Amino acid sequence: MTGGSIAQRLSPASLFGLAGRVALVTGSSRGLGWAMAQALAAAGATVALNARNAETLASRAAELTREGLKAAALCFDVADPSACDAAVAQVVEQHGRLDILIANAATTVRKPALEQTDEDWARVIATDLTAGFRLARAVARHMADAGGGRIIFTSSINGMVVRPGMVGYASAKTGLFGLVRVLAVELAPMGITVNAIAPGYFLTDGNAATRQSDTGFEARIASRTPMGRWGTPDELATAALYLASPASGYATGSIVTVDGGLTVAI
Repeated sequence: MTGGSIAQRLSPASLFGLAGRVALVTGSSRGLGWAMAQALAAAGATVALNARNAETLASRAAELTREGLKAAALCFDVADPSACDAAVAQVVEQHGRLDILIANAATTVRKPALEQTDEDWARVIATDLTAGFRLARAVARHMADAGGGRIIFTSSINGMVVRPGMVGYASAKTGLFGLVRVLAVELAPMGITVNAIAPGYFLTDGNAATRQSDTGFEARIASRTPMGRWGTPDELATAALYLASPASGYATGSIVTVDGGLTVAI
């Protein structure tokens, strides 16, 4: 980011503008994925939204386009290997490029470890870890030809601190830390940055059932968090925008923790 006046080089439009860029955001019909997709679209990117429910996905894409933003719906299951490769190829074919991947889709099975079946374990690892690698591999081939790109994984503070009943989820999210570091080293010479966001506890519809079934859960987490509250999805989306934007050109191999201070408190 050199040359030009200070106002040109350091303006928000120069640092964070994504006009002309194309992004694929998996698991983006709700929650944190939807918040991140909105942020990228608002910055000027064409965003390919992904989820397994075609109707919900189409509604989300329409919501963006009604506001004059650029979006497309891409319905597929990230745990399906052929679907991942086909989706990446489709984005490149339709838009001529693919500059940003946010691998956000995830699932979990909430059971004690000794009650988890091999099938439970395999399903979570396939969706939360293997799919991220598979998508990153596919997009990196296109990004390398184009001279660069951004790959961002949604990990979790559950790669550092855990609760009972999340053996597959925590293992997968921890695995993403290693995946980020290896890919960052291997892909840096191609101009591709690779980072992850580790969210703490955010108020989303995905955890609404847990908050409702355990009436003290929300308060317990808030009391453990130095900021004294849960995050809002927009507060996570801005971290994704930074990692997707020109502003983060020298940041790679990083885990950006956004958790209100929870993981540094004792």
